[in-house]
Amino acid sequence: MKLGKVEFCHFLQILALFLCLSGMNQAEISRSRSKPYFQSGRTRTKRSWVWNQFFVLEEYMGTDPLYVGKLHSDVDKGDGSIKYILSGEGASSIFIIDENTGDIHATKRLDREEQAYYTLRAQALDRLTNKPVEPESEFVIKIQDINDNEPKFLDGPYTAGVPEMSPVGTSVVQVTATDADDPTYGNSARVVYSILQGQPYFSVEPKTGVIKTALPNMDREAKDQYLLVIQAKDMVGQNGGLSGTTSVTVTLTDVNDNPPRFPRRSYQYNVPESLPVASVVARIKAADADVGPNAEMEYKIVDGDGLGVFKISVDKDTQEGIITIQKELDFEAKTSYTLRIEAANMHVDPRFLSLGPFSDMTTVKIIVEDVDEPPVFTSRLYSMVVSEAAKVGTIIGTVAAHDPDASNSPVRYSIDRNTDLERYFNIDANSGVITTAKSLDRETNAVHNITVLAMESQNPAQIGRGYVAITILDINDNAPEFAMEYEATVCENAQPGQVIQKISAIDKDDPPNGHQFYFSLTAEAANNHNFTLQDNKGDVTPCLSGAVNLY
Repeated sequence: MKLGKVEFCHFLQILALFLCLSGMNQAEISRSRSKPYFQSGRTRTKRSWVWNQFFVLEEYMGTDPLYVGKLHSDVDKGDGSIKYILSGEGASSIFIIDENTGDIHATKRLDREEQAYYTLRAQALDRLTNKPVEPESEFVIKIQDINDNEPKFLDGPYTAGVPEMSPVGTSVVQVTATDADDPTYGNSARVVYSILQGQPYFSVEPKTGVIKTALPNMDREAKDQYLLVIQAKDMVGQNGGLSGTTSVTVTLTDVNDNPPRFPRRSYQYNVPESLPVASVVARIKAADADVGPNAEMEYKIVDGDGLGVFKISVDKDTQEGIITIQKELDFEAKTSYTLRIEAANMHVDPRFLSLGPFSDMTTVKIIVEDVDEPPVFTSRLYSMVVSEAAKVGTIIGTVAAHDPDASNSPVRYSIDRNTDLERYFNIDANSGVITTAKSLDRETNAVHNITVLAMESQNPAQIGRGYVAITILDINDNAPEFAMEYEATVCENAQPGQVIQKISAIDKDDPPNGHQFYFSLTAEAANNHNFTLQDNKGDVTPCLSGAVNLY
Protein backbone atom coordinates (compact mmCIF):
# COMPACT_ATOMS: atom_id res chain seq x y z
CA MET A 1 0.00 0.00 0.00
CA LYS A 2 1.41 3.39 -0.97
CA LEU A 3 1.25 6.32 1.45
CA GLY A 4 0.64 9.87 0.40
CA LYS A 5 3.17 12.57 1.24
CA VAL A 6 1.18 13.92 4.19
CA GLU A 7 0.33 10.44 5.53
CA PHE A 8 3.94 9.36 5.29
CA CYS A 9 5.04 12.47 7.17
CA HIS A 10 2.53 11.72 9.90
CA PHE A 11 3.69 8.13 10.09
CA LEU A 12 7.31 9.15 10.59
CA GLN A 13 6.32 11.64 13.29
CA ILE A 14 4.24 9.06 15.16
CA LEU A 15 7.00 6.44 14.94
CA ALA A 16 9.70 8.80 16.21
CA LEU A 17 7.56 10.09 19.02
CA PHE A 18 6.49 6.61 20.08
CA LEU A 19 10.07 5.39 20.24
CA CYS A 20 11.11 8.46 22.20
CA LEU A 21 8.32 8.61 24.71
CA SER A 22 6.99 5.11 25.20
CA GLY A 23 9.47 4.41 27.90
CA MET A 24 8.79 7.71 29.62
CA ASN A 25 5.07 7.10 29.79
CA GLN A 26 5.49 3.75 31.48
CA ALA A 27 8.31 4.67 33.87
CA GLU A 28 7.76 5.21 37.51
CA ILE A 29 9.99 7.23 39.79
CA SER A 30 9.45 7.04 43.52
CA ARG A 31 9.78 9.90 45.84
CA SER A 32 9.32 10.14 49.62
CA ARG A 33 6.65 11.95 51.47
CA SER A 34 6.91 12.61 55.20
CA LYS A 35 3.19 12.43 55.90
CA PRO A 36 2.31 9.02 57.32
CA TYR A 37 -0.41 6.97 55.70
CA PHE A 38 -2.58 4.65 57.88
CA GLN A 39 -3.98 1.48 56.35
CA SER A 40 -5.38 -1.62 58.18
CA GLY A 41 -3.97 -0.51 61.50
CA ARG A 42 -0.43 -0.41 60.18
CA THR A 43 1.74 2.68 59.84
CA ARG A 44 3.98 3.16 56.86
CA THR A 45 5.50 6.01 54.88
CA LYS A 46 3.39 6.91 51.88
CA ARG A 47 5.05 6.56 48.51
CA SER A 48 3.21 8.88 46.12
CA TRP A 49 2.28 8.56 42.47
CA VAL A 50 5.13 9.56 40.21
CA TRP A 51 5.02 9.69 36.46
CA ASN A 52 6.29 11.69 33.55
CA GLN A 53 3.81 13.75 31.57
CA PHE A 54 1.82 11.56 29.22
CA PHE A 55 1.93 12.34 25.53
CA VAL A 56 -0.40 11.15 22.81
CA LEU A 57 -0.22 11.95 19.15
CA GLU A 58 -3.13 13.81 17.62
CA GLU A 59 -5.03 12.65 14.60
CA TYR A 60 -4.55 8.92 15.26
CA MET A 61 -6.54 7.14 12.57
CA GLY A 62 -6.18 3.48 13.69
CA THR A 63 -9.08 1.18 14.53
CA ASP A 64 -7.77 0.06 17.93
CA PRO A 65 -7.61 2.33 20.98
CA LEU A 66 -4.35 4.27 21.12
CA TYR A 67 -2.07 3.38 24.01
CA VAL A 68 -1.27 6.44 26.16
CA GLY A 69 0.69 5.07 29.14
CA LYS A 70 0.53 3.17 32.40
CA LEU A 71 -0.33 4.21 35.96
CA HIS A 72 1.09 2.13 38.76
CA SER A 73 1.13 2.40 42.53
CA ASP A 74 4.02 0.99 44.54
CA VAL A 75 1.36 -0.50 46.82
CA ASP A 76 0.31 -2.78 43.98
CA LYS A 77 2.00 -6.20 44.48
CA GLY A 78 0.56 -7.58 41.28
CA ASP A 79 -1.86 -9.90 43.07
CA GLY A 80 -5.02 -8.23 41.70
CA SER A 81 -5.95 -6.61 45.00
CA ILE A 82 -5.60 -3.10 43.60
CA LYS A 83 -7.82 -1.52 41.01
CA TYR A 84 -7.30 1.79 39.19
CA ILE A 85 -9.90 4.40 38.28
CA LEU A 86 -9.80 7.67 36.27
CA SER A 87 -11.78 10.88 36.64
CA GLY A 88 -11.55 14.37 35.12
CA GLU A 89 -11.53 15.70 31.56
CA GLY A 90 -12.40 13.04 29.03
CA ALA A 91 -12.42 10.18 31.53
CA SER A 92 -14.47 7.25 30.19
CA SER A 93 -15.55 9.24 27.11
CA ILE A 94 -12.09 9.73 25.60
CA PHE A 95 -9.65 8.00 27.92
CA ILE A 96 -10.16 4.57 29.51
CA ILE A 97 -8.01 2.74 32.00
CA ASP A 98 -7.60 -0.94 32.59
CA GLU A 99 -8.51 -1.14 36.28
CA ASN A 100 -6.23 -4.16 36.76
CA THR A 101 -3.09 -3.04 34.94
CA GLY A 102 -3.42 0.76 35.00
CA ASP A 103 -2.94 0.95 31.20
CA ILE A 104 -4.53 4.05 29.70
CA HIS A 105 -5.86 4.18 26.12
CA ALA A 106 -7.47 6.91 23.97
CA THR A 107 -10.64 5.77 22.25
CA LYS A 108 -11.19 8.76 19.96
CA ARG A 109 -9.18 10.75 17.48
CA LEU A 110 -7.68 13.78 19.21
CA ASP A 111 -7.04 17.22 17.74
CA ARG A 112 -4.43 19.39 19.44
CA GLU A 113 -5.84 22.52 17.77
CA GLU A 114 -9.16 21.86 19.51
CA GLN A 115 -7.66 20.98 22.92
CA ALA A 116 -3.95 20.80 23.67
CA TYR A 117 -4.06 18.87 26.93
CA TYR A 118 -6.40 17.10 29.37
CA THR A 119 -6.22 17.17 33.14
CA LEU A 120 -7.23 13.89 34.83
CA ARG A 121 -7.11 12.37 38.31
CA ALA A 122 -6.01 8.83 39.14
CA GLN A 123 -6.81 6.73 42.15
CA ALA A 124 -5.79 3.29 43.38
CA LEU A 125 -8.43 1.43 45.46
CA ASP A 126 -8.37 -1.71 47.53
CA ARG A 127 -10.54 -4.04 45.52
CA LEU A 128 -12.14 -5.63 48.60
CA THR A 129 -12.77 -2.53 50.70
CA ASN A 130 -13.01 -0.09 47.79
CA LYS A 131 -10.94 2.31 49.86
CA PRO A 132 -8.00 4.35 48.53
CA VAL A 133 -4.58 2.92 49.08
CA GLU A 134 -2.98 6.07 47.72
CA PRO A 135 -4.10 9.70 47.81
CA GLU A 136 -5.83 10.82 44.61
CA SER A 137 -3.30 12.34 42.22
CA GLU A 138 -3.69 14.71 39.25
CA PHE A 139 -1.81 14.30 35.99
CA VAL A 140 -1.86 15.76 32.46
CA ILE A 141 -2.14 14.09 29.08
CA LYS A 142 -0.67 16.43 26.50
CA ILE A 143 -1.70 16.08 22.87
CA GLN A 144 1.40 15.91 20.77
CA ASP A 145 1.29 18.02 17.62
CA ILE A 146 1.73 16.73 14.10
CA ASN A 147 1.86 18.87 11.00
CA ASP A 148 -1.80 18.69 10.03
CA ASN A 149 -2.56 22.38 9.40
CA GLU A 150 -1.48 24.36 6.38
CA PRO A 151 -0.59 28.03 6.74
CA LYS A 152 -3.50 30.39 6.11
CA PHE A 153 -3.61 34.05 5.09
CA LEU A 154 -6.42 35.31 7.27
CA ASP A 155 -6.28 38.86 5.85
CA GLY A 156 -6.07 37.90 2.19
CA PRO A 157 -6.61 38.56 -0.59
CA TYR A 158 -4.54 41.74 -0.39
CA THR A 159 -4.54 44.98 -2.35
CA ALA A 160 -1.67 47.47 -2.30
CA GLY A 161 -0.22 50.37 -4.20
CA VAL A 162 3.29 51.55 -4.94
CA PRO A 163 4.41 54.59 -6.96
CA GLU A 164 5.58 53.86 -10.46
CA MET A 165 9.30 54.31 -11.12
CA SER A 166 10.07 53.24 -7.55
CA PRO A 167 13.62 51.98 -6.87
CA VAL A 168 14.27 48.25 -6.56
CA GLY A 169 13.59 47.08 -3.01
CA THR A 170 10.77 49.51 -2.29
CA SER A 171 8.38 47.91 0.21
CA VAL A 172 4.87 47.36 -1.11
CA VAL A 173 2.95 45.42 1.56
CA GLN A 174 3.51 42.72 4.17
CA VAL A 175 1.51 39.50 4.05
CA THR A 176 1.16 37.24 7.07
CA ALA A 177 0.19 33.57 7.22
CA THR A 178 -0.72 31.79 10.45
CA ASP A 179 -0.31 28.07 11.16
CA ALA A 180 -2.53 26.41 13.76
CA ASP A 181 0.14 23.82 14.59
CA ASP A 182 2.23 24.01 17.76
CA PRO A 183 4.90 26.71 17.35
CA THR A 184 6.88 25.35 20.33
CA TYR A 185 7.36 21.88 18.90
CA GLY A 186 9.29 21.09 15.77
CA ASN A 187 8.92 23.07 12.55
CA SER A 188 5.24 22.45 11.93
CA ALA A 189 4.37 26.13 12.41
CA ARG A 190 7.57 27.68 11.04
CA VAL A 191 6.54 29.38 7.81
CA VAL A 192 8.56 30.70 4.90
CA TYR A 193 7.19 32.79 2.02
CA SER A 194 7.82 32.56 -1.68
CA ILE A 195 6.35 34.18 -4.78
CA LEU A 196 4.65 31.90 -7.27
CA GLN A 197 3.37 34.58 -9.65
CA GLY A 198 4.55 38.16 -10.10
CA GLN A 199 8.19 37.71 -10.99
CA PRO A 200 10.39 39.36 -12.10
CA TYR A 201 8.53 42.51 -11.09
CA PHE A 202 8.22 41.74 -7.36
CA SER A 203 9.88 39.63 -4.69
CA VAL A 204 8.94 38.52 -1.18
CA GLU A 205 11.12 38.35 1.91
CA PRO A 206 11.05 34.64 2.94
CA LYS A 207 10.91 35.21 6.70
CA THR A 208 8.85 38.40 7.02
CA GLY A 209 6.46 38.20 4.07
CA VAL A 210 7.35 41.76 2.99
CA ILE A 211 6.73 42.21 -0.73
CA LYS A 212 9.17 44.51 -2.53
CA THR A 213 9.72 45.83 -6.02
CA ALA A 214 12.25 43.80 -8.00
CA LEU A 215 12.53 45.74 -11.25
CA PRO A 216 13.45 49.41 -11.71
CA ASN A 217 11.41 51.97 -13.66
CA MET A 218 8.11 50.13 -13.73
CA ASP A 219 5.87 52.37 -15.82
CA ARG A 220 2.19 52.83 -14.91
CA GLU A 221 1.45 54.05 -18.40
CA ALA A 222 2.70 50.71 -19.79
CA LYS A 223 1.02 48.50 -17.16
CA ASP A 224 -0.74 49.75 -14.08
CA GLN A 225 -1.71 46.56 -12.22
CA TYR A 226 -0.11 43.25 -11.29
CA LEU A 227 -1.58 40.10 -9.75
CA LEU A 228 0.80 38.31 -7.40
CA VAL A 229 0.42 34.84 -5.90
CA ILE A 230 2.29 34.36 -2.62
CA GLN A 231 2.86 30.97 -1.00
CA ALA A 232 3.46 30.27 2.68
CA LYS A 233 4.94 26.84 3.46
CA ASP A 234 5.51 25.34 6.91
CA MET A 235 8.30 22.97 7.98
CA VAL A 236 10.61 25.89 7.05
CA GLY A 237 9.84 25.14 3.42
CA GLN A 238 11.17 21.57 3.53
CA ASN A 239 9.71 18.67 1.60
CA GLY A 240 6.57 17.36 3.21
CA GLY A 241 5.55 20.76 4.52
CA LEU A 242 2.04 22.07 3.97
CA SER A 243 1.37 25.29 2.10
CA GLY A 244 -1.27 27.93 1.53
CA THR A 245 -1.50 30.77 -0.98
CA THR A 246 -3.00 34.22 -1.27
CA SER A 247 -3.30 36.81 -4.01
CA VAL A 248 -1.98 40.34 -3.89
CA THR A 249 -3.21 42.94 -6.38
CA VAL A 250 -0.56 45.64 -6.71
CA THR A 251 -1.52 48.90 -8.44
CA LEU A 252 1.14 51.30 -9.65
CA THR A 253 0.16 54.78 -8.56
CA ASP A 254 0.87 57.71 -10.83
CA VAL A 255 3.80 60.10 -10.62
CA ASN A 256 4.33 63.05 -12.93
CA ASP A 257 6.81 61.48 -15.31
CA ASN A 258 5.11 62.50 -18.58
CA PRO A 259 5.02 66.03 -20.04
CA PRO A 260 1.98 67.32 -21.95
CA ARG A 261 2.14 66.91 -25.71
CA PHE A 262 0.00 68.56 -28.40
CA PRO A 263 -1.21 65.96 -30.91
CA ARG A 264 -0.55 68.47 -33.72
CA ARG A 265 2.07 71.12 -34.34
CA SER A 266 -0.49 73.57 -35.72
CA TYR A 267 -4.23 74.22 -35.77
CA GLN A 268 -6.45 76.44 -37.87
CA TYR A 269 -9.92 77.78 -37.05
CA ASN A 270 -12.31 80.00 -39.04
CA VAL A 271 -14.47 82.48 -37.14
CA PRO A 272 -16.97 85.09 -38.39
CA GLU A 273 -16.09 88.70 -37.73
CA SER A 274 -19.51 89.18 -36.10
CA LEU A 275 -18.67 86.84 -33.19
CA PRO A 276 -19.32 88.74 -29.92
CA VAL A 277 -16.60 89.50 -27.40
CA ALA A 278 -16.04 86.63 -24.87
CA SER A 279 -17.21 84.04 -27.41
CA VAL A 280 -15.27 80.77 -27.62
CA VAL A 281 -13.17 80.55 -30.75
CA ALA A 282 -11.60 77.12 -30.26
CA ARG A 283 -10.72 74.37 -27.79
CA ILE A 284 -7.32 72.69 -27.93
CA LYS A 285 -5.91 70.00 -25.65
CA ALA A 286 -2.46 68.68 -24.94
CA ALA A 287 -2.35 64.96 -24.15
CA ASP A 288 -0.80 63.86 -20.84
CA ALA A 289 -0.38 60.17 -20.05
CA ASP A 290 -0.46 60.93 -16.32
CA VAL A 291 -3.69 61.18 -14.32
CA GLY A 292 -5.20 63.34 -11.60
CA PRO A 293 -3.17 66.32 -10.39
CA ASN A 294 -0.16 65.08 -12.39
CA ALA A 295 -2.11 65.73 -15.60
CA GLU A 296 -3.28 69.22 -14.64
CA MET A 297 -1.89 71.91 -16.93
CA GLU A 298 -2.11 75.58 -17.76
CA TYR A 299 -2.11 77.29 -21.15
CA LYS A 300 -0.79 80.67 -22.19
CA ILE A 301 -0.27 82.64 -25.39
CA VAL A 302 3.46 83.30 -25.53
CA ASP A 303 3.75 84.98 -28.95
CA GLY A 304 1.85 86.03 -32.05
CA ASP A 305 -0.07 88.99 -33.44
CA GLY A 306 -3.24 88.12 -31.54
CA LEU A 307 -1.93 88.68 -28.00
CA GLY A 308 -4.37 91.50 -27.22
CA VAL A 309 -7.26 90.17 -29.28
CA PHE A 310 -7.53 86.64 -27.84
CA LYS A 311 -6.95 84.99 -24.48
CA ILE A 312 -6.71 81.35 -23.39
CA SER A 313 -7.89 79.70 -20.17
CA VAL A 314 -8.12 76.11 -18.93
CA ASP A 315 -11.24 74.01 -18.44
CA LYS A 316 -10.49 72.35 -15.09
CA ASP A 317 -12.77 69.40 -15.85
CA THR A 318 -11.42 68.50 -19.28
CA GLN A 319 -7.96 70.16 -19.12
CA GLU A 320 -8.70 71.82 -22.48
CA GLY A 321 -7.36 75.21 -23.45
CA ILE A 322 -10.28 77.53 -24.29
CA ILE A 323 -9.51 80.38 -26.69
CA THR A 324 -11.92 83.35 -26.46
CA ILE A 325 -12.22 86.79 -28.09
CA GLN A 326 -11.18 89.86 -26.10
CA LYS A 327 -11.83 92.50 -28.76
CA GLU A 328 -14.25 92.79 -31.67
CA LEU A 329 -13.07 91.30 -34.95
CA ASP A 330 -13.15 93.25 -38.20
CA PHE A 331 -12.52 91.41 -41.44
CA GLU A 332 -11.93 94.70 -43.26
CA ALA A 333 -9.16 95.61 -40.78
CA LYS A 334 -7.41 92.19 -40.36
CA THR A 335 -8.22 88.83 -41.90
CA SER A 336 -6.12 86.44 -39.78
CA TYR A 337 -4.19 86.05 -36.52
CA THR A 338 -1.43 83.70 -35.42
CA LEU A 339 -1.02 82.55 -31.81
CA ARG A 340 1.88 80.65 -30.28
CA ILE A 341 0.46 78.62 -27.36
CA GLU A 342 2.26 76.75 -24.58
CA ALA A 343 0.84 73.97 -22.40
CA ALA A 344 2.74 73.22 -19.16
CA ASN A 345 2.19 70.91 -16.19
CA MET A 346 1.21 72.67 -12.98
CA HIS A 347 2.79 70.11 -10.61
CA VAL A 348 6.26 69.13 -11.77
CA ASP A 349 8.17 66.35 -9.98
CA PRO A 350 11.83 67.46 -9.62
CA ARG A 351 12.96 63.84 -9.91
CA PHE A 352 12.00 63.77 -13.57
CA LEU A 353 13.26 67.15 -14.75
CA SER A 354 16.10 65.35 -16.45
CA LEU A 355 13.57 63.89 -18.88
CA GLY A 356 13.15 67.33 -20.43
CA PRO A 357 10.79 70.32 -20.13
CA PHE A 358 7.29 69.50 -18.89
CA SER A 359 5.66 71.72 -21.51
CA ASP A 360 4.89 71.80 -25.23
CA MET A 361 4.15 74.40 -27.90
CA THR A 362 1.75 74.61 -30.81
CA THR A 363 0.62 77.23 -33.31
CA VAL A 364 -3.00 78.30 -33.74
CA LYS A 365 -4.05 80.30 -36.80
CA ILE A 366 -7.40 82.05 -36.67
CA ILE A 367 -8.99 83.06 -39.99
CA VAL A 368 -11.51 85.92 -39.76
CA GLU A 369 -14.43 85.41 -42.16
CA ASP A 370 -16.25 88.31 -43.76
CA VAL A 371 -19.86 88.84 -42.67
CA ASP A 372 -22.38 91.00 -44.57
CA GLU A 373 -22.72 93.87 -42.10
CA PRO A 374 -25.37 96.60 -42.12
CA PRO A 375 -24.45 100.15 -43.22
CA VAL A 376 -22.67 102.27 -40.64
CA PHE A 377 -23.41 105.99 -40.14
CA THR A 378 -20.53 108.41 -39.90
CA SER A 379 -21.93 109.62 -36.58
CA ARG A 380 -24.03 107.87 -33.99
CA LEU A 381 -26.03 111.09 -33.34
CA TYR A 382 -26.59 114.08 -35.65
CA SER A 383 -27.65 117.45 -34.25
CA MET A 384 -29.47 119.89 -36.59
CA VAL A 385 -31.36 123.20 -36.21
CA VAL A 386 -34.08 124.87 -38.28
CA SER A 387 -36.24 127.95 -37.80
CA GLU A 388 -39.91 127.50 -37.15
CA ALA A 389 -40.44 130.01 -39.95
CA ALA A 390 -38.73 127.70 -42.47
CA LYS A 391 -40.73 127.01 -45.57
CA VAL A 392 -41.65 123.48 -46.69
CA GLY A 393 -38.70 121.95 -48.51
CA THR A 394 -36.06 123.82 -46.55
CA ILE A 395 -32.84 121.75 -46.23
CA ILE A 396 -32.03 121.03 -42.59
CA GLY A 397 -28.88 118.84 -42.93
CA THR A 398 -27.38 115.66 -44.33
CA VAL A 399 -26.65 112.22 -42.89
CA ALA A 400 -24.16 109.75 -44.40
CA ALA A 401 -23.70 105.97 -44.07
CA HIS A 402 -21.57 103.42 -45.88
CA ASP A 403 -21.41 99.64 -46.33
CA PRO A 404 -18.42 98.44 -44.22
CA ASP A 405 -18.06 95.27 -46.30
CA ALA A 406 -15.55 94.92 -49.05
CA SER A 407 -18.36 95.00 -51.62
CA ASN A 408 -19.19 98.59 -50.50
CA SER A 409 -22.79 98.28 -51.68
CA PRO A 410 -24.66 101.61 -52.35
CA VAL A 411 -26.91 102.81 -49.52
CA ARG A 412 -30.49 104.14 -49.61
CA TYR A 413 -32.00 106.26 -46.82
CA SER A 414 -35.45 106.54 -45.27
CA ILE A 415 -37.03 107.91 -42.10
CA ASP A 416 -38.48 105.55 -39.52
CA ARG A 417 -42.02 106.97 -39.44
CA ASN A 418 -42.57 105.58 -35.95
CA THR A 419 -40.32 108.44 -34.85
CA ASP A 420 -41.97 111.05 -37.16
CA LEU A 421 -45.67 110.26 -37.04
CA GLU A 422 -46.76 113.74 -38.27
CA ARG A 423 -44.31 113.49 -41.22
CA TYR A 424 -42.65 116.85 -40.56
CA PHE A 425 -39.50 115.80 -42.45
CA ASN A 426 -38.38 114.07 -45.62
CA ILE A 427 -35.02 112.54 -46.61
CA ASP A 428 -33.54 112.06 -50.02
CA ALA A 429 -33.13 108.29 -50.55
CA ASN A 430 -29.81 108.66 -52.35
CA SER A 431 -28.11 111.70 -50.81
CA GLY A 432 -29.32 111.55 -47.21
CA VAL A 433 -30.41 115.25 -47.32
CA ILE A 434 -33.15 116.01 -44.76
CA THR A 435 -35.75 118.69 -45.58
CA THR A 436 -38.92 120.07 -43.99
CA ALA A 437 -42.17 118.51 -45.16
CA LYS A 438 -44.60 120.65 -43.08
CA SER A 439 -44.69 123.96 -41.27
CA LEU A 440 -43.02 123.84 -37.92
CA ASP A 441 -44.16 125.35 -34.63
CA ARG A 442 -41.61 125.64 -31.85
CA GLU A 443 -44.35 126.25 -29.32
CA THR A 444 -45.89 122.84 -30.20
CA ASN A 445 -42.65 120.82 -30.37
CA ALA A 446 -39.26 122.38 -29.72
CA VAL A 447 -37.11 119.27 -30.54
CA HIS A 448 -37.76 116.42 -32.96
CA ASN A 449 -35.87 113.12 -32.45
CA ILE A 450 -36.04 110.97 -35.54
CA THR A 451 -34.38 107.71 -36.64
CA VAL A 452 -32.92 107.46 -40.10
CA LEU A 453 -32.59 104.05 -41.77
CA ALA A 454 -29.78 103.15 -44.19
CA MET A 455 -30.30 100.00 -46.30
CA GLU A 456 -27.91 98.21 -48.63
CA SER A 457 -29.16 98.36 -52.18
CA GLN A 458 -28.04 94.78 -52.87
CA ASN A 459 -29.40 93.40 -49.60
CA PRO A 460 -32.24 95.46 -48.13
CA ALA A 461 -32.30 93.18 -45.08
CA GLN A 462 -29.06 94.82 -43.94
CA ILE A 463 -30.27 98.00 -42.22
CA GLY A 464 -28.23 100.50 -40.26
CA ARG A 465 -29.76 103.12 -37.96
CA GLY A 466 -28.74 106.71 -37.35
CA TYR A 467 -30.25 109.14 -34.85
CA VAL A 468 -31.02 112.82 -35.59
CA ALA A 469 -32.04 115.51 -33.07
CA ILE A 470 -33.63 118.54 -34.84
CA THR A 471 -34.00 121.68 -32.71
CA ILE A 472 -36.64 124.24 -33.81
CA LEU A 473 -35.48 127.88 -33.51
CA ASP A 474 -38.02 130.40 -32.19
CA ILE A 475 -39.42 133.46 -34.03
CA ASN A 476 -41.69 136.19 -32.58
CA ASP A 477 -44.94 134.86 -33.94
CA ASN A 478 -47.09 135.09 -30.81
CA ALA A 479 -48.67 138.33 -29.34
CA PRO A 480 -48.52 138.98 -25.60
CA GLU A 481 -51.47 137.83 -23.54
CA PHE A 482 -52.65 138.94 -20.14
CA ALA A 483 -51.89 136.34 -17.57
CA MET A 484 -55.50 136.31 -16.38
CA GLU A 485 -58.84 138.16 -16.46
CA TYR A 486 -58.54 141.02 -13.98
CA GLU A 487 -61.37 142.46 -11.86
CA ALA A 488 -60.58 145.31 -9.45
CA THR A 489 -62.56 146.99 -6.68
CA VAL A 490 -61.94 150.40 -5.09
CA CYS A 491 -63.33 152.19 -2.08
CA GLU A 492 -65.25 155.42 -2.66
CA ASN A 493 -62.92 157.33 -0.42
CA ALA A 494 -59.74 156.09 -2.17
CA GLN A 495 -57.03 158.74 -2.41
CA PRO A 496 -55.71 159.93 -5.79
CA GLY A 497 -52.68 157.85 -6.86
CA GLN A 498 -53.67 154.85 -4.80
CA VAL A 499 -52.74 151.55 -6.55
CA ILE A 500 -55.85 149.61 -7.40
CA GLN A 501 -54.44 146.63 -9.40
CA LYS A 502 -51.17 145.28 -10.71
CA ILE A 503 -51.37 143.63 -14.13
CA SER A 504 -48.92 141.36 -16.07
CA ALA A 505 -48.64 139.69 -19.48
CA ILE A 506 -47.13 136.52 -20.99
CA ASP A 507 -45.75 135.59 -24.44
CA LYS A 508 -45.48 132.03 -25.88
CA ASP A 509 -42.35 133.00 -27.75
CA ASP A 510 -38.95 132.53 -26.18
CA PRO A 511 -36.66 135.46 -27.01
CA PRO A 512 -33.01 134.98 -26.00
CA ASN A 513 -32.97 137.92 -23.53
CA GLY A 514 -36.44 137.59 -22.02
CA HIS A 515 -39.62 139.54 -22.67
CA GLN A 516 -40.16 143.36 -22.34
CA PHE A 517 -43.75 144.42 -22.45
CA TYR A 518 -45.16 148.01 -22.89
CA PHE A 519 -48.59 148.76 -21.41
CA SER A 520 -51.10 151.56 -22.22
CA LEU A 521 -54.79 152.23 -21.81
CA THR A 522 -57.07 151.87 -24.75
CA ALA A 523 -58.40 155.09 -26.29
CA GLU A 524 -61.79 154.59 -24.69
CA ALA A 525 -60.31 154.07 -21.24
CA ALA A 526 -57.91 156.97 -21.67
CA ASN A 527 -60.88 159.46 -21.69
CA ASN A 528 -61.82 158.29 -18.18
CA HIS A 529 -59.91 160.67 -15.91
CA ASN A 530 -60.72 158.74 -12.79
CA PHE A 531 -57.95 156.16 -13.49
CA THR A 532 -54.39 156.24 -14.76
CA LEU A 533 -51.91 153.49 -15.82
CA GLN A 534 -48.29 153.65 -14.85
CA ASP A 535 -46.07 151.80 -17.41
CA ASN A 536 -42.72 150.78 -15.92
CA LYS A 537 -41.07 150.17 -19.30
CA GLY A 538 -40.83 146.45 -18.74
CA ASP A 539 -38.88 146.75 -15.47
CA VAL A 540 -41.72 146.48 -12.96
CA THR A 541 -45.24 145.20 -13.29
CA PRO A 542 -47.46 148.19 -14.32
CA CYS A 543 -49.92 149.55 -11.81
CA LEU A 544 -53.41 150.91 -12.34
CA SER A 545 -54.10 153.77 -9.91
CA GLY A 546 -56.62 156.60 -9.45
CA ALA A 547 -59.47 157.99 -7.32
CA VAL A 548 -63.20 157.79 -7.74
CA ASN A 549 -65.69 160.57 -6.72
CA LEU A 550 -69.30 159.58 -6.36
CA TYR A 551 -72.19 162.07 -6.79
